[in-house]
Amino acid sequence: MALNQTNKLVWIVETIYKARKISFEDLNHRWIENVDLSGGEEMQKRTFHKWKWNIFDTFGLSIECEKSAPYRYYIENVDDMRRGSIENWLLSTYSVSNSLMESKSIKDRILLEDVPSGREYLEPILEAMKKNHFLHITYYNYWREDTREHYVIPLCVKLFRQRWYMIGRRWPSGSDLVYCLDRIRDFRLSSHIFEYPTNFSPRKYFEGCIGVITGDGCDIQKVKLKVSSSQANYFRDLPLHDSQEETEQTEDYSIFEYQLRPTFDFQQEILRNGEDVEVIEPIWLRKEIAGKIKRMWNKYNKEQ
Repeated sequence: MALNQTNKLVWIVETIYKARKISFEDLNHRWIENVDLSGGEEMQKRTFHKWKWNIFDTFGLSIECEKSAPYRYYIENVDDMRRGSIENWLLSTYSVSNSLMESKSIKDRILLEDVPSGREYLEPILEAMKKNHFLHITYYNYWREDTREHYVIPLCVKLFRQRWYMIGRRWPSGSDLVYCLDRIRDFRLSSHIFEYPTNFSPRKYFEGCIGVITGDGCDIQKVKLKVSSSQANYFRDLPLHDSQEETEQTEDYSIFEYQLRPTFDFQQEILRNGEDVEVIEPIWLRKEIAGKIKRMWNKYNKEQ
């Protein structure tokens, strides 16, 4: 589907979503006003019904019409727009793309973050995943400061903090590793194909995890955080994990509970919030964070 066509579908979804319910006449009026997409021409009703099906196929959203006057259109499964599916991610991405395309006159006032690893290798990796082809990659390791050859099955990809990662199963060892795409130094598609392992589930692999470190040996457990009242607002707007529950709220702080794996990535999230977040449970994690803070204090407390 052409980019311009997808942008039109996104515009329809957004317009109906913002209006909650809207008649075809009002939708068509707003369509004509958006000259960049419509060219100033009316939307034909048969075209709209065709695009309704395209919207369902592309984003999984069902647009229905009221059974009686005023016969307004609405998104029947609107809750699906808030779930972390690839369809919702695509919808959000194209939605932002539409806004940026309509804002070229103020482009110098729009600051974006780069996603460096997505340009060169993401597309061929996705193609390899679709066709079940092995990959030859040359990968740079930060800790060893060297590059090594890997022959892998591309199992899945994940975006985290503006970087794309691939989970690859090494052959012949069968071990699964997480590869950051911007550390790939060379890439070659193999002619050999594989059968996707039926016992591997990407969601299960990252179950209870924040980020890309799965934390072998670190079980899912209850974590309790005490968050300052000012910082708690940010936690409510953007939860650290989908298991987040606010179990207590006072004027000074809130208590948030989670069921997750407190791996390195999660610990970094805690430290990133500084003095506004305190680990209450489990005790081993509280001691771990306290140890990191103490070591940081010792570094900053040294005489220069």
